[in-house]
Amino acid sequence: MQTILLVAHVLIALALISLVLLQHGKGADMGAAFGSGASSTVFGSQGAGSFMTRATAVLAALFFVTSLSLAFLATRVGDVRQGSVVDLIETPLQAPGTTRPAGGTSDVPQLPSKPQ
Repeated sequence: MQTILLVAHVLIALALISLVLLQHGKGADMGAAFGSGASSTVFGSQGAGSFMTRATAVLAALFFVTSLSLAFLATRVGDVRQGSVVDLIETPLQAPGTTRPAGGTSDVPQLPSKPQ
């Protein structure tokens, strides 16, 4: 299930990128408005969205849904041990190549006690 959702997520992302790059920007007619293209407006028409705009909105919504679904599935995987990542770190008892002193004493110096 997670693999199918991941493949769909990548395909939606690629389609969304291509749709955004294919769209004609609203400010692209600005140079023509001040030059020879007097009939065009500066920011384009403000009417209903075109097919490309609506398709971009649908793909963006699908991208968010697949993103949230993948995040949800990533937290619910059964074979992953629950807990903190810090709990997975193993600290060595001694540095490699060194020996511990006999008698169980520590190499860490002790703080002097307060004078009374």
